[in-house]
Amino acid sequence: MRSDGKLDYLELPSTGLPETKAFYAAAFGWTFQDYGPTYAAFDEGLDGGFDADPERPQAPLPVLYATDLPAMLARVEAAGATILKPIFDFPGGQRFHFRDPSGNELAVWSEGG
Repeated sequence: MRSDGKLDYLELPSTGLPETKAFYAAAFGWTFQDYGPTYAAFDEGLDGGFDADPERPQAPLPVLYATDLPAMLARVEAAGATILKPIFDFPGGQRFHFRDPSGNELAVWSEGG
């Protein structure tokens, strides 16, 4: 549900729209609505937070959820991602970080661990 002052949308760069769409479709089952040759929208849910760790890159870090983290890691890798940080524990669960084919860093997390 949309509400004033709530994060509602996230835009990420793409170095090639067909390849980007193919990656996210293969890894996460995402679907897209095309708006011309250079823009494709997705509707996949979103929460957020701030990370003040000075060791983190100064760029947005979209974090996705997975019920089976090892299986998702395999899907992401098979779809063409580069794994930057293999599965590790963090407060609240476990996660891994990857770079998509356009160079964006993302993470996937799961409860437990």
